[in-house]
Amino acid sequence: MKRTVVIDVVGLSESLLGPRMPRLNAFRQRGALCRIEPAFPAVTCTAQANYLTGLPPAQHGIVGNGWYDRELAEVHFWKQSNHLVGGTKLWDSLRAEEPQVTCAQLFWWFNMYASVDWSITPRPIYPADGRKVFDIYAWPYSLRTEIKRDLGEFPFSGFWGPAAGLDTPQGPPEMATRWIAESAKWVERKYAPSLSLVYLPHLDYNLQRFGPDGPGIGPDLQRLDGIAGDLVEFFEQRSVQVVLLSEYGISSVDRPIHLNRMFREEGWLTVREELGGELLDCGASRVFAVADHQVAHVYLKDRRLENAVRARLEKEPGIAGVWGAAEKRAWGLDHARAGDLVVVAQDRAWFTYYYWLKDDRAPDFARTVDIHRKPGYDPVELFLDSGRPFMQARIAWRLLRKKMGFRMLMDVISLDASRVKGSHGRRPGDVREWPVLITSRADLAPRDPLESTRVFEVLRKHVLT
Repeated sequence: MKRTVVIDVVGLSESLLGPRMPRLNAFRQRGALCRIEPAFPAVTCTAQANYLTGLPPAQHGIVGNGWYDRELAEVHFWKQSNHLVGGTKLWDSLRAEEPQVTCAQLFWWFNMYASVDWSITPRPIYPADGRKVFDIYAWPYSLRTEIKRDLGEFPFSGFWGPAAGLDTPQGPPEMATRWIAESAKWVERKYAPSLSLVYLPHLDYNLQRFGPDGPGIGPDLQRLDGIAGDLVEFFEQRSVQVVLLSEYGISSVDRPIHLNRMFREEGWLTVREELGGELLDCGASRVFAVADHQVAHVYLKDRRLENAVRARLEKEPGIAGVWGAAEKRAWGLDHARAGDLVVVAQDRAWFTYYYWLKDDRAPDFARTVDIHRKPGYDPVELFLDSGRPFMQARIAWRLLRKKMGFRMLMDVISLDASRVKGSHGRRPGDVREWPVLITSRADLAPRDPLESTRVFEVLRKHVLT
């Protein structure tokens, strides 16, 4: 058995590796790089489930970052229980051959209640008075207290939202990623796991804000190179072999597509009025979409509408494909959680969850960072509403109210989807935008390209060979 760390560098692709990432390039030169055929959809939860089970979504059930629960009639995004993921996990497969194998899972998704030895994941606390208190969940429970005592509070505002990846009074752009990297060192020094899974999200933010060719990406690459390069050096000095990989590459986009608005205009989607805003009523809708970057799951209450819905979607500019049962089966996506139809965006297009027709009818959560209440993924949470004056003063006032124990609504997020310049989910035509696997073990370098479900076996060999 050989101790191994797997560092998930979110958004890393061959197109980004260059002079601005000298330490990762040096690591590449010492080992080997192969491209990974992107999981479908090429999003965090599906890709990680493919890697850690060796199975496609049809078998492990993770059809996206979220999906519609038909029994509860609710959309669920970013759930954290590992029980949602079917199949034998990598660490359990290793233990079947080497019972002494231990595993630390640090900020990879579906972290809670995984059968690992140590885990840390972002997990706010929601008191009964309606507040949200930023925190982490850790196992064993004592780990949370001990690591926060040594590293300080996890900088949650830098993990997601309008402050993520930007310089703020709370800290530098890379503060959340650096905290995670330091937590990996902390766990290694204290426990020396056989397998460590580490998630470094820094590149994800400005690549979605500005696109891979946007201004300011160079400093992000340099910051990530410094953190990841330092982590590689730390583990190699402790005789731990290193695997770098990514879940997807990010491509440039400039066309948001509002599927739910289209369905509403056709009379298929139902909203209800609450507190002056509109809520998508999934259970009452005949057709609606759960948007997830460049892929959307479309759920039909009335299957007799399938041909009409397909025909309408195929006429919409920016849509590359509409998949039914046969296509889902061919792509390994034929699971009960998947939509009745799956829609794939064209190059440079992506899907919003928006369903209101006028912004003054948007629900209260639309202008907030609320990854669980929104019935779809919302990258516009990375942007403050530039059209509202004195934004920093508004934020300061709301934070003061929160500190004093009053309820407040942090309604500061833009509703302008055209500001998003980078996305993922579809399979990019340019293979240099595919995710990559870089290993220090050239003897274990897989054939290029590597199917996403084969990553499981590559990681397994690193520990056992």
